[in-house]
Amino acid sequence: MSEKKEIIVKAVGVEKHYGVGESLVKALQGIDLDIYSGEYLSILGPSGSGKSTFFNMVGGLDLPTLGSVSIDGYDIQELSQSQLAWLRCNRIGYIFQSFNLIGVMTALENVTLPMLLKGESEEEANAHGMGILKKVELYDRWDHKPDELSGGQQQRVAIGRALANNPKIILADEPTGNLDLKTGEEVIKILKNLSEDYGTTVITATHDMKMLNISTRVVWILDGKVEKIRERKDLQIHIGGMGH
Repeated sequence: MSEKKEIIVKAVGVEKHYGVGESLVKALQGIDLDIYSGEYLSILGPSGSGKSTFFNMVGGLDLPTLGSVSIDGYDIQELSQSQLAWLRCNRIGYIFQSFNLIGVMTALENVTLPMLLKGESEEEANAHGMGILKKVELYDRWDHKPDELSGGQQQRVAIGRALANNPKIILADEPTGNLDLKTGEEVIKILKNLSEDYGTTVITATHDMKMLNISTRVVWILDGKVEKIRERKDLQIHIGGMGH
């Protein structure tokens, strides 16, 4: 008997419009997608396809014009600003291509900042933060500031910060975009391990074939619509290109 998958993000008829009248742009044109708990989903699409707009929707960073997006059972359009902020703080971790670390803070301070903002004591946050740094293989660099770390190490700090409040979803926007091949592979491995070991749902916007290789599913968005969805097992992926 197949196990029923739990839906962590549900998008129904999602449209996003910008402008008015003749200048109206429909960035999204009716997207339906279920994202399952614990899966590793990659979203692909060329510039201007609506990929980034949809990516922001599933992370609660933007609201649809029409349709609905539910995150962990919460319809984001029905939440107040403070409730939406709570959802983003407690359910979602964000990883950005440009790392977005705070330069005057150590690796540990960057990781623990979301915990302190949530109200944890400094002692609790530091203990939890050191555990996270061990998880992302930076335990011995806890007191280093971003400019004392390599790009790959900075991205691992950023992953650690995203894990700070034990999110159900990690939202990763081109997380290997600023990294070389070897370092990118290390970051991908960490994200994959998180997904497998902790049941964290990883949703990534990417063009990196290595990242597609470890995805559960790949979703292509074109002209504001879902063009196709493929299971990883149905894709032939090789670095430098892909057949499907």
